[in-house]
Amino acid sequence: MILASAMAALGALFSRPFRAALWKSLGLSVVVLVALWFGIEALFQSTILPLLTEVMPDMPAWIDTMSTAAGWVAGLALAVMLAFLIGPISALIASLFLDDVAEVVERDDYPAARQGKAMAILPGLVLSAKFFGVVILGNLLALFLLLIPGVNLAAFFVVNGYLLGREYFEFAAMRYRGEAEAKSLRGRYAGTVFAAGLLIAGFMAIPFLNLLTPLFAAAMMVHLHQRVSAREGGLPRVSTDAPAAQLPR
Repeated sequence: MILASAMAALGALFSRPFRAALWKSLGLSVVVLVALWFGIEALFQSTILPLLTEVMPDMPAWIDTMSTAAGWVAGLALAVMLAFLIGPISALIASLFLDDVAEVVERDDYPAARQGKAMAILPGLVLSAKFFGVVILGNLLALFLLLIPGVNLAAFFVVNGYLLGREYFEFAAMRYRGEAEAKSLRGRYAGTVFAAGLLIAGFMAIPFLNLLTPLFAAAMMVHLHQRVSAREGGLPRVSTDAPAAQLPR
């Protein structure tokens, strides 16, 4: 069930609808990173340099040279920081398009089942913030655990496997269910969701390819939720909807 969901997600990853979501998320990520670059650089120029000028009105030429060098060092440090932030920021931006990905998977792969419902704007923004927080928290915690002898790389996969599996599965489930019901369903299939999360963590560990992690994870968990729902007797129904399709197990 997990491998079938992963293979189905991989097969669609470079399809036209997924490419559209990818380019939109990467484009916005670049815009955010560039804005951060200029914003922090402007902050440096508007605070540090005026402070030096105020303290030393007749600033010698060597101090002016040092301040320029400091600006370049700060720019280099900022570039390194942004390189580490590109993953979390791209995850945050991509989370804004997860419903688009879910709709494509549901429409193309499960045409006989009713479509899920996208989140409203405010809950969607809250979900985006949660995804961002999960990525940051997961990697900080994994980084801390990597310093503990005997834990090392396993920490990265265990922490991220749990957090990513939980968040992405609940995202897919909440397109059809309330939050409490989605959490309950995840609890009943905790081992399956965790194993799927480990696959996502492995995907996220691959440089450059990890920029596709949110799209891959969303598609995979939509497939997994559909298959889990089939084992539960079908998707939740409303009176006006057709019965859910029977899915492969």
